[in-house]
Amino acid sequence: MALVRSANAVWQGDLKGGQGTLTLPKGGYEGRYSYTSRFEEGTGTNPEELIAAAHAGCFSMALANMLAEAGHTPESIATTAKVEMQGLKITKITLHTEGRVPGLDEARFLEHAENAKQHCPVSQALAAVEIQLEAKLA
Repeated sequence: MALVRSANAVWQGDLKGGQGTLTLPKGGYEGRYSYTSRFEEGTGTNPEELIAAAHAGCFSMALANMLAEAGHTPESIATTAKVEMQGLKITKITLHTEGRVPGLDEARFLEHAENAKQHCPVSQALAAVEIQLEAKLA
């Protein structure tokens, strides 16, 4: 049976003057979004920040799992995802990750990080977008 996750969005008004609310189930998040929070520097969140959060979280978990399965359980994997837009199109996502992995050299860490970038479910879902990776050991 398939695992299904959901989120809700309500938008009121036109594009520039309207506003909306994004809600994740189970009390995980509820917040406002607007034209200014999406296309300018206004208060609130936007869909692209939520994509970035999902990608950073998925990638970090995938990398930690791959490292642990290879016998190198990480102390931590810290990832920031940056989603770039040009006009109304997401054009690039850059994953910046830093791992604390005792006993692992930089070359092996980079191999595992590249593998996680290719195979985490969110990366696969976003495959139409260029995804770059900047990875290093702490």
